[in-house]
Amino acid sequence: MEAIKLKFFEYMAKEIFKKEGIPVPESYLAVNGKEASKAVKKIDKPVALKSQVLVGGRGKAGGIKFADTPKDAKKVIKEILGMEIKGEKVNKVLVEEKINIQSEFYISVVMDRSAKKPLIMASTEGGVDIEEVARNSPDKIIKYHVNSLDEFMPYEAREIALKMGIQNEMISKMGGFILKLFDVFKKYDATIAEINPLVLTPEGLIAADAKLELDDDALWRHKEFVNLEDAKKDEFAYVTLDGDIAVIGNGAGLTLTGMDMINLFGGKPATFLDIGGGASQQNIARAINLVISEPNVKVIFLNVLGGITRADDVANGVIDVLNSAERKVPLVIRLTGTNEEAGQRILTDAGISFETSMEAAAQKAVELCEGLD
Repeated sequence: MEAIKLKFFEYMAKEIFKKEGIPVPESYLAVNGKEASKAVKKIDKPVALKSQVLVGGRGKAGGIKFADTPKDAKKVIKEILGMEIKGEKVNKVLVEEKINIQSEFYISVVMDRSAKKPLIMASTEGGVDIEEVARNSPDKIIKYHVNSLDEFMPYEAREIALKMGIQNEMISKMGGFILKLFDVFKKYDATIAEINPLVLTPEGLIAADAKLELDDDALWRHKEFVNLEDAKKDEFAYVTLDGDIAVIGNGAGLTLTGMDMINLFGGKPATFLDIGGGASQQNIARAINLVISEPNVKVIFLNVLGGITRADDVANGVIDVLNSAERKVPLVIRLTGTNEEAGQRILTDAGISFETSMEAAAQKAVELCEGLD
């Protein structure tokens, strides 16, 4: 069941994209004010200073700021370095030229495990919460499965651009971007390669952001990344499924049992996510944020039997997410075990309901999901 991925920071993904012929803005990595100031002098334009973290929502969290001068950049980077975004501390900042954006698009290639094929998704609604677009305006996202045994051809990429509603004079250029992104996905054995937003500027199309995750099982083909310190392997066993109820548990057996309970009461699991036996408050928050990012997830079933994992850490992690999540998804919690009284009291004080019975919690999750249809 385990699906481990190697995640790259934005600056690393952009280095790979640039190497493969995808235009990216001029940028430099900085870890202090002196380096940020030096980067602005090199770029010689207003800049964006972008925190390098492996979670979304950094813009709304204050992790992206702008500066016009080297002096401004020196001040701004001090505001970003050391801040925490969804449990991740910012240690590096990408100093990047500020782009003159005319319009924004979204393109990605992901591995669709249910179809057992790569899936290309593209939209003219880039630069926004793509999950919101998928939920509220699914017709605005073009989806195209690629047969793994066939070569993905340029005419297919142009066909996707045409279906997006791209203006005639841009169809060939957009198709070229889609083709190059798919080539990156295939060449690097990725589980996801994404540009959001892909922006149109007076100089042409540019990847303003970059996301790249590789399949850990394929690292033997990419030895240059095996000992890479500035990339991160997922600490979770995580698999996406076809349902709409995300299942999170602390232990593979408990997570599988939770999935069985969801099925028993007529629901369909959307994820298998095992946070492990000693999950911290930060890991709990990361796990919930991870399943919230899945557009098909309508309800989250958090199934925790505290042993090494403490119930009060779980409760605090839940509250962190509910206070900071951009997308609100109903959460059903089964919480017992070590420090359960403290954990349950924390939830009660915050006005969050919980169950001590796994069966009751699973049934509640299914009923809540059915009520959303």
